[in-house]
Amino acid sequence: MTAENRARRTGLTVVAIVLSAITVFPVLWMATSSLKPRDSVTDGQLIPREVTFDNFVYVFTEVPFARYMWNSFFISAVITLAALLFHSMAAYALARLKFPGREPIFLSIFATLLVSAPVVLIPLFLVAKELHLLDSYAGLIIPAIFNAFGIFLLRQFYLGFPREIEEAAIVDGAGHWRIYWSIVLPMSKPILAALTVFFFLANWNAFVWPLVATSSEELTVVQLGIASFQTQYASSWNYILAAATVAALPMLALFFAFQRQIVESIKTSGMKS
Repeated sequence: MTAENRARRTGLTVVAIVLSAITVFPVLWMATSSLKPRDSVTDGQLIPREVTFDNFVYVFTEVPFARYMWNSFFISAVITLAALLFHSMAAYALARLKFPGREPIFLSIFATLLVSAPVVLIPLFLVAKELHLLDSYAGLIIPAIFNAFGIFLLRQFYLGFPREIEEAAIVDGAGHWRIYWSIVLPMSKPILAALTVFFFLANWNAFVWPLVATSSEELTVVQLGIASFQTQYASSWNYILAAATVAALPMLALFFAFQRQIVESIKTSGMKS
């Protein structure tokens, strides 16, 4: 390695470290501030002079925050499982099966990525109202299952499958469903693991649709719970930060558990056509 290459690599490493520090600092500040008493939570110091866990005790005893987290976990888990199943089937059909209208269907699905969520919020609310889905788990789950990004990413992944595997399975008498279930899904573990993180994270952080579609406290999700903390305890940032820290921990754990699969899926999916 030449001196120029070493200098360039060192420079890129320094830039990556700086950007990583900038990204991590807000999370670190949130976690350390959640351990501070109320009178010192805004003192501007990263390391707390006095550590207390009373903020977390208050969050779980005075507010049904465990219920909020359960709602978010249940809704996110069901949406993620359903989305992975239906998206993988749709993507496999769009990538490997030949039928009339395949390309227009894919382009129509892909075009929905250009439509922002606020545009469809009111029509979605009216449809959910007519179907009596408001203020229910079904109303929170069903509208969130479809995700054009998941279908697109899986289709790109399936386009790289060697056709010899499918042809060998067809020679052995396997149909499309058997090929999908016994061959395609097991080979899709990296991309499915990455999409698990993306889908779960997106629905765990969902705020606007749960706010519009629900009014019962029994269906309150974690992000609405944190928002209610900001309304009720506007000056008690120790409670707000404690609630936010608790809500962030599952996502951090999920990301670190699947970070290798995320990188591998991005490397292997590519932009095939």
